[in-house]
Amino acid sequence: MDTMECLQHYWWFVISLLGALLVFLLFVQGGQALLGSIGRTDEERSLAVNALGRKWELTFTTLAVFGGAFFASFPLFYSTSFGGAVYVWTAILLCFVVQAVAYEYRRKPANVLGERTFDAFLLLNGIMGPFLLGTALSTLFTGAPFTVDRLNLAEAGGGGAVVVSQWTTPWHGLDALAVGWNPLLGAAVTLLAMMLGCQYLMNSVADERLFERARRRMLLCSCGFVPVFAAWLAHLLFAVGCTENPAGRIEAEPYKYLHNFLQMPWLSAALLAGVLSVLGSIRLGWRGNRRAFWYGGIGTVLTVLALLLCAGWNRTAYYPSLADMQSSLTIANSSSSLFTLRTMAYVSLLIPPVLACIVYAWRAMARRRLTREELDGEQY
Repeated sequence: MDTMECLQHYWWFVISLLGALLVFLLFVQGGQALLGSIGRTDEERSLAVNALGRKWELTFTTLAVFGGAFFASFPLFYSTSFGGAVYVWTAILLCFVVQAVAYEYRRKPANVLGERTFDAFLLLNGIMGPFLLGTALSTLFTGAPFTVDRLNLAEAGGGGAVVVSQWTTPWHGLDALAVGWNPLLGAAVTLLAMMLGCQYLMNSVADERLFERARRRMLLCSCGFVPVFAAWLAHLLFAVGCTENPAGRIEAEPYKYLHNFLQMPWLSAALLAGVLSVLGSIRLGWRGNRRAFWYGGIGTVLTVLALLLCAGWNRTAYYPSLADMQSSLTIANSSSSLFTLRTMAYVSLLIPPVLACIVYAWRAMARRRLTREELDGEQY
């Protein structure tokens, strides 16, 4: 493997890790989706909102970094998906904008709309945010209707308006909903976010009534999540994927993702460990163990990381084209230049210190569980 291939694989790992962290951090959205059922009074809802409000910016920031990393390392995917599936990505961004507005203005003295209006905004973000992100994530395996004119890539640096990729339907991303496996993963991600949101509230709020309601809702969400995700994963393992042969041609390969897991056994081990950790968190949470959240979070990161690496490594087309197979994107034919990937690799050495600062800030904010008595000092 030469330097270019190493850097392409490295940056796909970085993007996969960011994607895995993003799915984990959607516990904020999951908690918001259950505000009405977990918080029966205004005080209880404010207690849950302030516990979730301590972390909502991390989800928003991770989403922005995830998109930025994709743009810098695999710009052809960015222009194809973010530019083609514009309706879906616009809807996702709007969902997160209304979340930011809700946290900012929910408790403002001059709030003429009332808390309930902004609680509705949080509910919208809590359901639609994870659902749309999960649906978009599934298209990395099921594909999308686009074409790429690689002859125009040579003209793209000339300063004129050059069209490299085009969407072949007028739906611009909404067509993903017509492929049943895409919304199925969207539903699985939404249920997972709700389950993690319940576990987070159990871990961070010192209130027995909220704790008990969150514990019961966690079990209900997990009963929905497990069969839905199992069905999607079973379909993936037996699905036809696209692979790039040594000559650079894209070919259909039956059981492609199953072959990837068999040919990269450590990836299978990560997937198995992640799934078992998530299942273990359900058991711990039902037994009232506050540490269930950490098992669920670690399991989520491992599972999503394994799935995303399976989507891009081993010469796999991580964004198959349903309109023209040869337009399918791989990490080899859609990456930035060697200079860009190498320069960004040096910059990425700053990631561990940044993560250490995030972990420190998280621990500082979560050192004490939030109580009703402390609500007056909270801002949301």
